[in-house]
Amino acid sequence: MEEMRRIAYETVLRACGFASLAIFCVMIALSFLPRSAFQAGGFLTIVMTLVLMLKAHEARTKDHRRTEMWLYLPKERRPPQAYAQQTISALMREIYLQFARWTALISIVMLTIALLFSLLDD
Repeated sequence: MEEMRRIAYETVLRACGFASLAIFCVMIALSFLPRSAFQAGGFLTIVMTLVLMLKAHEARTKDHRRTEMWLYLPKERRPPQAYAQQTISALMREIYLQFARWTALISIVMLTIALLFSLLDD
């Protein structure tokens, strides 16, 4: 079970890392306007949060054999079919929601920084 959790965590972390890289690139492109950069970063991070929440909702019904986690799990470590669907669905949902909470917090921080920049501009 711990190996399944680790693999699921790594797959979601990698996907969030690529999304964060894209958000970072947008923010760098807007770095000459710090308020706009943090607004864009906050908004795009909210979008990432919504996507993670959608994936958590989708995890309940998605076929476990079509998940990236299942592909990375060694065949000898895969749980029996009767047990796999329920376990993997619950595990993926939990991890997606954990990352959604983290990205929501990050978006709040970015939008707060954007608010501070807008207050300092006045």
